[in-house]
Order: sequence, then C-alpha cells, then structure tokens
Amino acid sequence: MAPQQQTSPHRDAGGPTLKIADTSAQDIALAPRDPRRKWLLLAGIAILAIALVAVAAPWVARWASATVSVPYERVRTATVQRGDLVRDVSVQGRVVAAVSPTLYASAAGTITLNVQAGEQVVAGQVLASVDSPELTNQLQQGEASLAQRKLELDRQRIQTRQQALERRKAADLAEVAVIAARREKRRAEQAREKGVIPEIDYEKAQDDLQNAELAYEHAVADADLYDERLSFELRASAFEVNTQELVVEDLRRQVGDLSIKSPVDGIVGDLLLEQKAAVSRDMPVMAVVDLTRFEIDAMIPESYADDLAIGMNAEITVGGQTYDGQLVAVSPEVVNNQVASRIRFADNGPTGLRQNQRLTTRILLAEHADVLMVQRGQFLDSGGGRLAYVVSDDRVATRRQIETGAYSLGAVEILSGLEPGETIVISNLDPFRGADTVLLTD
Repeated sequence: MAPQQQTSPHRDAGGPTLKIADTSAQDIALAPRDPRRKWLLLAGIAILAIALVAVAAPWVARWASATVSVPYERVRTATVQRGDLVRDVSVQGRVVAAVSPTLYASAAGTITLNVQAGEQVVAGQVLASVDSPELTNQLQQGEASLAQRKLELDRQRIQTRQQALERRKAADLAEVAVIAARREKRRAEQAREKGVIPEIDYEKAQDDLQNAELAYEHAVADADLYDERLSFELRASAFEVNTQELVVEDLRRQVGDLSIKSPVDGIVGDLLLEQKAAVSRDMPVMAVVDLTRFEIDAMIPESYADDLAIGMNAEITVGGQTYDGQLVAVSPEVVNNQVASRIRFADNGPTGLRQNQRLTTRILLAEHADVLMVQRGQFLDSGGGRLAYVVSDDRVATRRQIETGAYSLGAVEILSGLEPGETIVISNLDPFRGADTVLLTD
C-alpha cells in the first residue's frame, strides 16, 4: 500500500484553514500469487515446442540431406512413360521445281529469242532458234554427197550386171566348144574304126576335147568368182551410201536442234542471253520451270548422315498442314558439316507453292515401339545423356545414373536407370553443381 501523506494545515494570512486528501481511497489489496501457474505456463511452452519440432522435422531433414538448393520455378520437369518413339530430324528446306531443264545452244551462231522471261510455254514449242550458216552448209554438202554416192551405186549395179553377163557369155561359149569337141571326138572314133584316119588325128581329137572341157571349167569358175567380187563391191558401195546417209541424218538432226524447243509445259525462267547475241556450242540460253511438280532441297546435319537412306518417309509442313513426302536423293558429300538431300511430295503437292519458298520438313528415320522415354531437354547436354535428377514428392532431386538410346525431336529413349511414372528434371543441370541431392525450394 502506498504510504499515506500527512497534510499540514496552512493558514493564509487573514484566511480560513485548508486540508488536502491523500490517495488511500484508490489503493487495492492484491491476493498472493499461485505458484502452480508458473509450472502450467512452462508445460504449455514445452508442448508447443515439441509440436513445432515434429512439424519441422521433415523440413529440417530435407535441408540436412540437400547440399544445394535451387528455386523450383527455375527448373523444368517431365514424367517418364512408355510409348512409341519416332526418331526423326527436322530441317528447313527450299522449294525447287522437280523438273527445271536448262536449254543450251546446239551450235555456234546467232540466237533469236521467241519468248520472254515468265511466259507460259507448252512442250514442243519453239522458244529460240540459232542461225548457223556453217552447219546449214555442211548439211547441203552432205546431201549432195549422198546423192552422188547413190548415183555411183546405181551405175555400179549396171556395170556389175554387164560384166557378169560377159563372164557368163564366155562360160557359155566354152560350153559350146566342149560340145563341138565331143562331136569331133565321136567322128574321129567312127573314122578310126573304119580305118580312114590316122591314129594321130584321133589323139588330136581327144586332146581338143580335153582342152575344151578344161576351158569350160575355168570359164564357169571365173564367172562365179567374178560374180562374188562384183557382189562384194556392190555391198561396199552400199555401205558407203549408208554411212553417208547417217552423216546426213545427223546433220539434219543438228540443223533441227537449231530450233530450241521446250521439253516440258511450264514457265520460261531467266533469259541468259540477249536478243541476236552470238553464241557458241553448249552455251546456256534459258531455263524452263515445270511448276506442276515440286521437291524440297534440304541440308541435313552431318550427325544424321549415317542414318539417311533413300525411300525414307517425310512430312512437309505447308501453311499449317502436313503433306506426305519421300527422301529421293542423298548427296555422298559432306559440305560445311551438312549433307544435301532432295525430298519429293508423295502426290503433286499443294497448290500455290513458289520457287525457293522455305518449308519445314520432318524426315522419319526410325520408329521404336513400346519403349521407355521422356521428354527431351537440356539435361541431355549438361549431363552427357548419362545423368538425371529424380524429383520426389517432397521436392528433393536425387542424382541417378541413366543410359539413353534413340533420340527424336521431342523425346529420348531411356534404356536403364529410370522407371515409368518417375519425374525427372529436364532443364539445364549446371545449377545443381553435380550434387547427389538438391532441394527444390518454393
């Protein structure tokens, strides 16, 4: 209790006496403190501390086991699952005409252009012509030489028949002489039997018969041999005529090629020469583009070169739509770490394509059915394809060795180290610094 203050009366000069009251009326008597209350308060604090420890124990264990912590929003995760993995490669290609022949001058001369660049043409249409006086003169000379050889062949045929007839005539005369000699021999035999001619005349008749028969045999053989020689000469002359005919035919073809015709229906590309320009043989004149059939000229990274094969299926994206295609050509050379390839539309392709238009093409390299796979990410590069971090329910990422197989644009095959349903980090693993466990914080 507060001590009571005593007031002493003061007396003012010439006034009444004043009295000041103390605070005793405001004081309250307090009861003694209960000693059990202190222990109850301490018990409550202990119970609360135990509850906090029980709740924070998992968090403390996570912090204790993890050597590195990374914010969860900085990582990307994906779930391991089974499915069909299509191994493919996506490349950018440019549209080129499947048929785009370049036309050349077939001989030296002066060119005359009959069309303009961008003009629509049809197959067989004369697009340009070359004036070549030299080639035209060669054709005229060749035709004249052919006509002369034909005349000589006809003259030789007549002479051959005439000479063969003379040889046959000589053989016939020799045959008549044989007949006469035989007749004289018979007459000599009859006369000998009658004894009217001497023996020497009879022997002479025999000799004459032998001479006539021998002359006849030689005349016949000579006529046959002469016929063979004349026939050979006629064939040789005929071969010369045929050779000259081939020369003339080739010259006519060359003169015909002076008129440059379009091999396909299409559009005239750039004109490579000016009107009435002097050209040499095999000089390019113009190109004709067939816009009804297109192909994709694509450059594929060298790392896929061993997997490429002609006939592989492809998917070509045009205006948000996908069209089927096929790999029809692969270059055997590697240029600037790339391999040139040609992809053809399965059908004629979409309409409205333009030359050199850029399109995305997906080449299907292989298909693996029912494999364990996960979405592709930067973890393949930073971990070398042999390391992954498996994320548990309490957001602790644990390091694990894995083995990868085939790759596609969006997924990678897992050969070992992971199970279906597990979640792994697919983003860059450099922030984890190779730790065995990493805490993913909120």
